[in-house]
Amino acid sequence: MRLRCLVAAAAVLLPASAALADGDAAAGAAVFKKCAVCHTATEHENHVGPSLMGVVGRPVASVPDYNYSPAMKAFGADGKVWDEALLRKYLPSPQFLVKGTKMTFPGLKSDKDLDNLIAYLKSPAVAK
Repeated sequence: MRLRCLVAAAAVLLPASAALADGDAAAGAAVFKKCAVCHTATEHENHVGPSLMGVVGRPVASVPDYNYSPAMKAFGADGKVWDEALLRKYLPSPQFLVKGTKMTFPGLKSDKDLDNLIAYLKSPAVAK
């Protein structure tokens, strides 16, 4: 009986926690303003940094017409893909995860900002 209660509670709580982790793309558009100094997420156009359009699910350091730092190329050399988990490790402190990256952004410290930014990067058109 106790096991059934635990399973039932998990079944109720897991979807709720997943929904909270999904973030809000519109709020993420506001967070992205910190990134927009160097990146775009709605065009395949590189600025100081590479375009982030379609970044979620894209291999690291793979925009063909962007000159990545040797550190970022080495970081992605083993086939890493920018998924939500890797973005959550990278965005709080890019220089810590990829020592020698030319990205000078100090990072996002708020889990809510991370959730919202990732939601935006997954669907930037939704935020318009």
